[in-house]
Amino acid sequence: MNSNRNSSRGRQGGNNKGFQGRKKKEYKKIKVQPKAKPEDGIRLNKYIANSGVCSRREADTYIASGNVVVNGKVITEMGFKVKPGDEVRFDGTSISPEEKRYILLNKPKNYITTMDDERGRKTVMDLIAGATKERVYPVGRLDRNTTGLLLFTNDGDLAKKLTHPKHNVQKLYHASLDRKFEVKDLHKLRDEVIIEGRRVFIDEVDYVAGETKSEVGIKIHSGRNRIVRKIFEHFGYKVVKLDRVIFAGLTKKNLPRGRYRELTQQEVNNLHMI
Repeated sequence: MNSNRNSSRGRQGGNNKGFQGRKKKEYKKIKVQPKAKPEDGIRLNKYIANSGVCSRREADTYIASGNVVVNGKVITEMGFKVKPGDEVRFDGTSISPEEKRYILLNKPKNYITTMDDERGRKTVMDLIAGATKERVYPVGRLDRNTTGLLLFTNDGDLAKKLTHPKHNVQKLYHASLDRKFEVKDLHKLRDEVIIEGRRVFIDEVDYVAGETKSEVGIKIHSGRNRIVRKIFEHFGYKVVKLDRVIFAGLTKKNLPRGRYRELTQQEVNNLHMI
């Protein structure tokens, strides 16, 4: 019995000795940065982007070029912070951060994608007049005769992301051609296609189910001007109608031609994750 006790003590003593012999674990002290307070201000490029003028990266360029005035003084300092009560002017116009807005339009024909037109033609801005008090801008373009999905926002960073080629934002079009689209040409579109000396990346192409062979669906992520029409013209076809049915995962479901709606928060979150 005594020997068991001694044995147990010996084991404990050995363990204690071993534990005492180890180096104590060192913990790095982590410096916690205090949360910025509203009175500390926000960076000027973020202020401009939040005002719906452009993206932060573009804002840096405008700041460096002397386009921004704060409280009557031209600011070219990148890290400059705008404080509550400061007056910020961009190209002479007073700006202020706005709540982010996201409007989806099902564009009809005969409207041009521009903020205004000196020739007095109808613009897409006429269709969303009154949709929001914030000034929103179209993301990308649809030509006058192309119908379908067009997104508007004052979120400059998101607009930049959705139009930049590196993000591979996909768009699905329904093209109605002037004649039957030959199978041999369908196979050619699935291979390498060169338009105006540059390769066009076509993600998918096929006949529209349940329609004649002149109806073709084509999915691309290129943002080049009139590129879908140019693709078919390259093979000798004329596009009679062109409709964008999907843009960055957004669809025309429950959105009649000529009508618009605000995006849901989930849709906005999905766009930001692209």
